[in-house]
Amino acid sequence: MTSLVWSQSSQQEKLEERKAQIQKEIRENEILLQSVSKKEKSAVTVFAIQTTKIKLKETLINTTEKQTKLLGNDMYINQVQINKLKEQLDVLKEDYSRMIAKSYKSRSEQSRAMFILSSKNFLQAYKRVQYMKQYTNYRKLQGEEIKTKTGELIVYNGKLNVQKTAKQKLIEENEKERLSLEKEKQQQEKLVKTIKKDKSKIAGDIKKKQQEARAIDRQIDRLIREAIAEANRKAAMERAMEKAKAESKAAAKAASKAASKAESDSEIKTRAKAIVSSEAAVSSSKIELTGESKILADNFKANRGKLPWPVERGVVSSAYGDHPHPVISTLMVHNSGVDISTDQGASARAVFGGVVTSVLVTSPITKAVVIQHGDYFTVYQNLSSVSVGKGDKVSVKQSIGKIRTSGDTGKTVMKFIIMQNTIYNNPASWLFNM
Repeated sequence: MTSLVWSQSSQQEKLEERKAQIQKEIRENEILLQSVSKKEKSAVTVFAIQTTKIKLKETLINTTEKQTKLLGNDMYINQVQINKLKEQLDVLKEDYSRMIAKSYKSRSEQSRAMFILSSKNFLQAYKRVQYMKQYTNYRKLQGEEIKTKTGELIVYNGKLNVQKTAKQKLIEENEKERLSLEKEKQQQEKLVKTIKKDKSKIAGDIKKKQQEARAIDRQIDRLIREAIAEANRKAAMERAMEKAKAESKAAAKAASKAASKAESDSEIKTRAKAIVSSEAAVSSSKIELTGESKILADNFKANRGKLPWPVERGVVSSAYGDHPHPVISTLMVHNSGVDISTDQGASARAVFGGVVTSVLVTSPITKAVVIQHGDYFTVYQNLSSVSVGKGDKVSVKQSIGKIRTSGDTGKTVMKFIIMQNTIYNNPASWLFNM
């Protein structure tokens, strides 16, 4: 029972942390929604941010419901313990009252003396004296046990009262959030009616943006494949150099000093190139990790669910993968990463230490940065300016550029991608402990 209580207490702490994180995201979303609403002419953008806010509120309600359920389980366990203690106290008190009654009847010193003196022999008298002592001690112990159990009962009742108050508070919070959620949904319904008037235009804009996003994804995919191939060529060259040096040393040792001399570095390099060219073509889809890059990749992997956000403050405005458009449900949209809405003038920052492999110009006014972490790559898109270059080493949370704010919508959104080699990962599972 103690183990179960401890486990549920640990779960409550985790849920409380998650709840605090969701509430923080809701507050940031509200600030973002207010700032965008002042500038935004298109209802689609406001709708997208509001959709995120509604999802966060729904998650908050579910989290609070889990907390309430766990609290109810704790209350049940405490109630069981209280009932058990009450039963034990009833038995102890009944037994104790009988003992007191017997003690009262035999309270006379004369009767006690007669009880001892009526013994048949000395051994029996000694045993009767011992019995009387043990009886007295047992009575004292019973009194102390009653006192202890009563104290425990008071503690458990106190816990139960606190839990009842906490549960009532959670229920009230949930009710308040439900009412707030209903208002948000009503506002969203009004927006939907406004948006439906321009449905064909919106659908055309969405398709156009999707085509642009896929074109950028192809560019990034090409650059990452080139980075993989380059890393593999470098690793193959290092292996070939080691092999050529070993062969050169063996040849010099076998031949006489007069007849032969050690190869020069340039000759070794030429032979290493020949060895590399004679081998199979290097892979452009999977990095062959060296000792150093394997440590970096393992460290990156160990931080899954604990990576810092690529912005100081923001909310996910578009999730990873294929999903229906929030406004036009018949239209499927694809996202190779997550879109994070943040404040105007915000900086993008590296989520982990690594090396910049590419700085890509995605449009006349936007750039993207690709950072390698062993066989993992992180991509930061929609930057208006970049403060790093190819080959630069970056540290965790280092600023790598400014995120562009759209002049049309007033939104400041960065697209963040995580890949292992050429395989796309859901960034949410790396940024949040899901």
